[in-house]
Amino acid sequence: MTDTTSTRRRRRVVLATAAVAATLALAVPATAASAHPDHHPGRTVTYRASSANIPNPERGFDHETDTHYRDGGKDWAPLTDAQLRAWRKLGDTQINRVYYLDDFAKGADLSHDLLTKLQHDFDVVKRNGFTVVLRFAYVEGGADPYVAPFGDADLPTVQKHIRELTPLLRRNAGLIATLQQGFIGLWGEGYYTDFFADPKTQAVSDADWAKRRAVVEAELTALPTRTVQVRTPLMKQEIAGRTTGTAGALTPKEAYRNTLAARIGHHNDCFLASPDDFGTYLSDPISLDQDYLAADSRFVPVGGETCNVDPPLSEFPNAKTQLARFHYSYLNREYNTDVLDSWGAAGIATVERKLGYRFQLTSSTVTAGRMPTVTIRVQNTGWAAPYNARPAKLVLVSGKHRYSVALKTDVRRWAAGTTTTVRTAIRHLPHGKYVVYLALPAADKRTAKDPRYAIRLANVGTWHASAGLNDLHQTVRIR
Repeated sequence: MTDTTSTRRRRRVVLATAAVAATLALAVPATAASAHPDHHPGRTVTYRASSANIPNPERGFDHETDTHYRDGGKDWAPLTDAQLRAWRKLGDTQINRVYYLDDFAKGADLSHDLLTKLQHDFDVVKRNGFTVVLRFAYVEGGADPYVAPFGDADLPTVQKHIRELTPLLRRNAGLIATLQQGFIGLWGEGYYTDFFADPKTQAVSDADWAKRRAVVEAELTALPTRTVQVRTPLMKQEIAGRTTGTAGALTPKEAYRNTLAARIGHHNDCFLASPDDFGTYLSDPISLDQDYLAADSRFVPVGGETCNVDPPLSEFPNAKTQLARFHYSYLNREYNTDVLDSWGAAGIATVERKLGYRFQLTSSTVTAGRMPTVTIRVQNTGWAAPYNARPAKLVLVSGKHRYSVALKTDVRRWAAGTTTTVRTAIRHLPHGKYVVYLALPAADKRTAKDPRYAIRLANVGTWHASAGLNDLHQTVRIR
């Protein structure tokens, strides 16, 4: 790969192009003011893997929390810094937050008070370096059996509320890992609904599927840089016009485009509950939906929670296999604790480390000269790849001078179980020695400079927490 960030060069002078000068103000470790004494140019460095749970963004165990806006907000339970600080101590960086819009189901506009409360929660999330798996709903299920009317809202109301939420969602997009479809039915899970299926039988007609598609399209428009998760593979297949089985799943060529299929992921809120996960898999045979999800999940977010003890399905040997097969990025730490406790401390520790991506450097090589090259090799030992776009770049430091070189790679394609090699040429820098770091910051400008939203590699002795940089322990010498 070659770097093309600068268009012209003067001898021993760097022109301040956008890509090269972007990190001049970036905080770097004090030890980077000059080349490390153990850094030697023109060599290959190998790295030691870490066994720790790395608290990286948009992956890992999460914590489910919900609140209701009813009776003018009397029951509202805001997020608190203390909650998130306690969860951070566990090594977790994400919550699943469900907002029940009880007062507005019959068509009232969302109130200024509600929107203020929502922004307060996002402010707490940002202060603590968390991300949110977000869902809106109108009604929570009570005691079974569930009978109509259920209390959710019709399509025009849902669309209006999504429009009213759009400024808030876009303002806080960098804090939202993914948006669950929500809105429809009890718990926002798409079932037990008055308006998006037959109220008595819950059969979904073509007209009902069209309405469900309209909800997802409105959400994707509201959050143009994020995905929307649906509750079952069938929901994605119907909304995005796909078939079940591996033939209907996303291909590498289709992935990460601005299409319904590429921007719809999956959440399974009854993972391991039964052979069909309590109706999650609806194909005949159910293996078709499972094959579909295994292939589709390479490119979209998958997460959820366990909900029922059903040995041996819910025991750890099968759980580990299924979490890997379906490329899980997150899982609820609090539910179902009977299932999670059955996995034992060693099982939980494995899940902590392997949910989502887990990048570790295996080696890097640099050359010297007028146009040296840097080659890095990164292995993904996690169960999934990142599902939101983020830049990858080298940060080169010499004294007080800091430069950035964009890498031509997409970290979303650093797939689970693979090793990715990235090579770039260093051009247009003054003569001298440069300490080299790998940076994987957030893409959103509100979180891009916050090191808590950068990806830390799973290696020993490479992470600089204050700067959000991974030290390659390499020096580039430009002659």
